Amino acid sequence: MRTLVLCLDRDDDIGRKAGIASPVIGRSANIEAATKLAVADPEDSDINTIFGGIQEYDRLSAAGTDVEIVCIAGDRDVGVISDNKIALQIDDLLGRDEFENVIFVSDGAEDESVLPIIESRIKINSVKRIRVKQSESIESTYYLIKEVLSDPKIRGTIFIPIGLAFITFALAYIIKRPELAVAGILGVVGTYLLYTGSGVGSSIGRYRETATESLYRGKISFITYIAAIIIGIIATVQGANSCWDGIAGDIFPGYVILSMIFVQTSVWWYVAAGFFLGFGKIVDLRLEGRAIGRAWAFPFFVIAAGLLLWAASAYILTTTEYQQGYGIQHLILSIAGAIAIALLGIYVATKRYGERNEMPDPDHS
Repeated sequence: MRTLVLCLDRDDDIGRKAGIASPVIGRSANIEAATKLAVADPEDSDINTIFGGIQEYDRLSAAGTDVEIVCIAGDRDVGVISDNKIALQIDDLLGRDEFENVIFVSDGAEDESVLPIIESRIKINSVKRIRVKQSESIESTYYLIKEVLSDPKIRGTIFIPIGLAFITFALAYIIKRPELAVAGILGVVGTYLLYTGSGVGSSIGRYRETATESLYRGKISFITYIAAIIIGIIATVQGANSCWDGIAGDIFPGYVILSMIFVQTSVWWYVAAGFFLGFGKIVDLRLEGRAIGRAWAFPFFVIAAGLLLWAASAYILTTTEYQQGYGIQHLILSIAGAIAIALLGIYVATKRYGERNEMPDPDHS
């Protein structure tokens, strides 16, 4: 029964640093490879892996076992490329010589991640991990951190808030207002966490994909999306300007009043943006001959919601010195009007105006 002592260098340090091509077969060849690697980089842990394999080779040889030692290297691009190279070398090695089992020698968890590749080809009798006593478990910890940070989602969750905090801190010092640094960092990072946690980023991604599809397919909704974005920006600027005017005085009006000022100024701009979104969707459905259905109700609901927000903000501001002349009766009429508009939207959606008569009715098939 012939045994293979297999030393693994997944990231090809012996090739990159010592200039030795793998596989390295035989005891003397491995000693030469380990020596050259030690001269090129004395701190490389793969040196210990090769010498550990040689020690195991000597022990088995002394016990009378028919044994061979081979060092196989992957690629600098650790992952699919390196693992494919390792698999090809193992297949070639097993095709030339007959081995009954393998003793696998590695220096940590990164090399041992290829164990399934080896196990699928030959039986593994033992796994020997070579640890440098001064740095035990360092490579395994490094490999774990490396694997975690290679995930784009985790990487973004960790580094983006830290980067935003650093940028905010730097800007606060650039404008010579260091007292704003802590508040700015909390505000920026908090906004990002809300943006990520509430799924706003996913919604924006879906809208971007929809807009791209509309552009490629020549849909009118591409233009209406752009119009809605422009109007939304205008709405935000208008509301921000009104809030700035509200805090320009000597007395701070409070966050609730500022919010109502923002809504009062910008709500109809946002309604117009929503109306454009709904209008584009309806036109596209009509041109494609598809059922419009509940899409009819969207513009009506947007207008109704805008009327409710405008009426509520106007009534709240009437109770302060910022606006006069909007009483409780106007609020009630606005609520009734919003309900009527919403019901009208439901009625129009039910009647399916503008749809082709030849479209089959699912209830009367």
